[in-house]
Amino acid sequence: MFEPQIKARIKHFQQFGNSLPHAKVYYRNDWDVYYFDLQGKMFGLMSSTISENSIITLKGEPESNISLREMYSDVTFGYHVNKRHWNSIKLITSEISDQEIDKMIENSYQLVFNKLPLSVRKSFTESD
Repeated sequence: MFEPQIKARIKHFQQFGNSLPHAKVYYRNDWDVYYFDLQGKMFGLMSSTISENSIITLKGEPESNISLREMYSDVTFGYHVNKRHWNSIKLITSEISDQEIDKMIENSYQLVFNKLPLSVRKSFTESD
């Protein structure tokens, strides 16, 4: 059954997202998703319900996103976001390991971090 695997992944990816500096992962009631937040900017969305259709949606470089979609059948265009900059990954996937998805989460975080104002990025490094 897929439920224990997806439940464990949801928990793992929440914890991993929360471990990134200044990031917060929380349940967003109005969208019924787990929202990956950095200074009010989204760097990911994840299904809050457990089903075969549960996904995590992450930002990526457009060229890299195309490559991932070509490489893995469980990676598709971002759901309800800019299809060029976001991918959705099925949480039931056996093609992609948790560690690979962790790297995708970290990459999404870094892309958003790099777009923050310089003063905010500097204040982060000073407080770390």
